[in-house]
Amino acid sequence: MKALRYALIAIVALVLLLVAAVVIATAVIDPNDYKPQIKQAVESNTNLKLDLNGDIGWSFFPLGLDVNDVQATLDGQRLVALKQLVAQVDLWSLISLSPQVSTFVLNGLDANLVMDKQGQGNWTRIMPEPKAGDQAATKGADSKPEQAPAEQAKETAGGGTPLNFNVDSVQIGDARVHYEDKRSGQSVTLTNVTVNASDITLGSEFPLDIAFKVETAKPQLAVDGSISARLAADQALKQFAVSGLKATFDMNGEPFGGKSVTAELSGSAKANLNDETAALSGFSASLANLSLTTDLQVKGFGDKPAVNGKIAIADFSLKELLSNLGQKAVPTADPDVLKSLAFSTNLGGSPGKVALSDLTLKLDDTTFKGSGSYTLANSGIVFNLQGDSLNADRYLPPKAEGDAAAQPATDGEKSAPATASNAPESDLLPLDTLRTLLLDVKFGLGKLIVSNLTLNDIKAASTAKDGLVKLDEFSGKLYEGGFKADATLDARKNTPDWAFNAAVSNVQTLPLLTDLAEVDMLSGGANININATSRGNRISALRENADGKITFNLAKGEFRKMNLTHMACQGIALVNQDKLTTTDWGTTTPFNDMSGTLDINGNTLNNTSLVAALAGMKLEGNGSVDLKKTALDYEAGLRIVGEVHRDPACRVTEYVQNVVIPVECRGDFTKDAAKLCSFDGSRFRDTLKTIAENAAKAKVKKEVDKAKEKAKEKVQEKVQEKLGDKLKGLFNQ
Repeated sequence: MKALRYALIAIVALVLLLVAAVVIATAVIDPNDYKPQIKQAVESNTNLKLDLNGDIGWSFFPLGLDVNDVQATLDGQRLVALKQLVAQVDLWSLISLSPQVSTFVLNGLDANLVMDKQGQGNWTRIMPEPKAGDQAATKGADSKPEQAPAEQAKETAGGGTPLNFNVDSVQIGDARVHYEDKRSGQSVTLTNVTVNASDITLGSEFPLDIAFKVETAKPQLAVDGSISARLAADQALKQFAVSGLKATFDMNGEPFGGKSVTAELSGSAKANLNDETAALSGFSASLANLSLTTDLQVKGFGDKPAVNGKIAIADFSLKELLSNLGQKAVPTADPDVLKSLAFSTNLGGSPGKVALSDLTLKLDDTTFKGSGSYTLANSGIVFNLQGDSLNADRYLPPKAEGDAAAQPATDGEKSAPATASNAPESDLLPLDTLRTLLLDVKFGLGKLIVSNLTLNDIKAASTAKDGLVKLDEFSGKLYEGGFKADATLDARKNTPDWAFNAAVSNVQTLPLLTDLAEVDMLSGGANININATSRGNRISALRENADGKITFNLAKGEFRKMNLTHMACQGIALVNQDKLTTTDWGTTTPFNDMSGTLDINGNTLNNTSLVAALAGMKLEGNGSVDLKKTALDYEAGLRIVGEVHRDPACRVTEYVQNVVIPVECRGDFTKDAAKLCSFDGSRFRDTLKTIAENAAKAKVKKEVDKAKEKAKEKVQEKVQEKLGDKLKGLFNQ
């Protein structure tokens, strides 16, 4: 017991001696007397020039150091300056081997960092270049394998005695850091930096307040920021938490067109490194009038995290957002669109996959609902989205007043060449990106208005894998009929292959063409089959390499703004050497059935088998359509097969029976359709030959019939004479 008592007395005496030594040192020794030695030590071991312009002081209780007005220059330029540094440590915490910082104060920090045109930062020149012998020693020292950060963390915080870290107060004020990159001309200046924290203890929450202003030169941007939160970390530095987060950033400058924009963050977050979990609770972020909220949990920090939660973007106006951000407005045909957008979804899925469920996307009057997923391992995307009704025309750019495209050029005028046509042609699709796609997308829409066309019950399904992109289904209802199509894009080669198949059934052409292009020249129920292929990745190549066939059939309908019966009667009247007396011919030509085939050959569509049944006539034709020149070159014939019209001059005689009345259709089909087709006088010569042949045949037939009649009469006369003689003999007996 005496030994223990003596040991305790010795320890207390040692502590008292230590305290006394510190007290005497702080009272007797003036650290300002050692400024020359401090300055020499710094300048002899670095490339810095140190100026200690202020006082250096220290205190006993609490044990601390106070440094004022310090400046370090490098190559004649100020690198860093400091108005005041105060660091105080509780003496008794040192004695108890649990160091506790009482106060840390940093005022007036001013740092200047410069990257020169060679890409070297001035901070890299603080230490002098090592000598040859020092380099070898350094290499030997560096040859020791480095510990991974995770292993270091395990040694320092993961095992053994938990870290005991306590700070009463941290104050940083009026700090400034300037960075300049002379290669790009960019500069970033961080000013008015203040940091305040108190009662910092591991295992407990402590408050943190930060304020700053940052400015950039390219682009010119200024941000005033303030962050307030309560932070916590356990003693093993494995669990972290942020609560009561409130951050505000007021921004202005070139990116916002000179306008001021405010962004805000709020909520709570936590992370646990032991079980690899993280969570956001009641988290919200806003930018101008855009607001996002989420509650999110993540388990697993590797390549297969599991995500669970929800995310929502509140209803907002995109037009208002763009205005608030100083951006140009999106021009739309309907000025009332893009004023109500919203998004929400639940998040979940198995590890390594982010699944979206109960997804809702609102675009003005349109609502989409569905689900989707994203697989981290292969970037696979799966989506199923169903919408109610969308008028896409409302979102198109408005038509400019006096648009030249809407007014055809008059005779003699030449249209100005389009500016876009003079620009160099570029690739349509990024093939490398397409080869990485892994997609399985399904889409549905109850009603769609596009290019003034109304489509209903739209269904679409598309897949993509290893550069093979397929539109497996695209179908819907259209103007009392329906359509379905499929397409394939093979992007596995540098020159992609395209294939397209489509079938249209009983689509009424009159309302379709009227709504699509204000063309009302044809009516009838259209049945169309398209099988086409092409190669290339540019519009010109796709047109030139196009190949395939289009077959079409129009049930009962009519040609509008053209009267083929009138054209035929004009020719018949010429043959009959008569004059038409009918004045009201009308502007339509009914037909019972029209069918044909178009062969696709590059930019040209060739038709060799147009057939249509008209009243007393049969329409036959062939020709071509040049899509590049929007030119129609077509020759049609009206074959007379029966009574055509009640006009006496249009009577069908044996001379015109089976005769073809020629019609030609030539010109730009994008202009006045009524002027495309007319009577073909040049080909009428061939018709006259046929009429002459028919007349000759009719004359020969008439003479033959006449001779036959005379012969018949003579035979009958002889028979009657002989028969009469026999009868007379019979009665005379």
